[in-house]
Amino acid sequence: MSEELQQEAASVFEDRLWHHNGWEARVIKNEDDDGWAVAMTQDGQAEPSLVGPWTMGRDKKNPKPLDVSAFNTLVKTAHEVMRRHEQHLAAQLHKDIQILVNGSRVTVSLDIEPDEDNPSATLTATAEDGNELAKVRVRPDHSLSRASAQRWAEAGYPRPGED
Repeated sequence: MSEELQQEAASVFEDRLWHHNGWEARVIKNEDDDGWAVAMTQDGQAEPSLVGPWTMGRDKKNPKPLDVSAFNTLVKTAHEVMRRHEQHLAAQLHKDIQILVNGSRVTVSLDIEPDEDNPSATLTATAEDGNELAKVRVRPDHSLSRASAQRWAEAGYPRPGED
C-alpha cells in the first residue's frame, strides 16, 4: 500500500475529531465558560500548537461539527503560529549589531546555543568584507548592546576576563 493510501486509511473524520495529514483537530469543552474550543496538535507533539474558540451548533449547546474547510483553515493557522514561534526563538538565539570602528562598519553577532546541561554563546566581530575579526565564547546570558559591542571593539576584542 502506498504511503498516501496508508495515511488516508489512518485519517479520522468525526464531528469532534479530525486526524489527517499529520494534524489532529479536537473539539473540546472550554473550561473557562460554557462554550467549546478546538485544539490543533501536530503528530509527534505532546502539546497543541493552537487552541482557540469553537463555534456553537444550532442548538446552542453542542459544538458545530468539524468540516474540511474549517480543518484546512485550522491547519494553516497552526502552521503560522508555529512559524512565528520559530522566528521568535531564532531572534532570541541570534542577535546582530552594526557599529563603526575606525570608520569601517563591523557587525557584532551573539549566537546562543541552548542546551539544558551546558548552554553556551559565541560573540563574533565581522568586517564589512566578511573577514572575521574576532570570535570569543561568552556566557549564554551575555547582554549584547551597541554600547557593549563598541566597548569590546575599542578594547581590541579581548576574550572575557582579559579586559
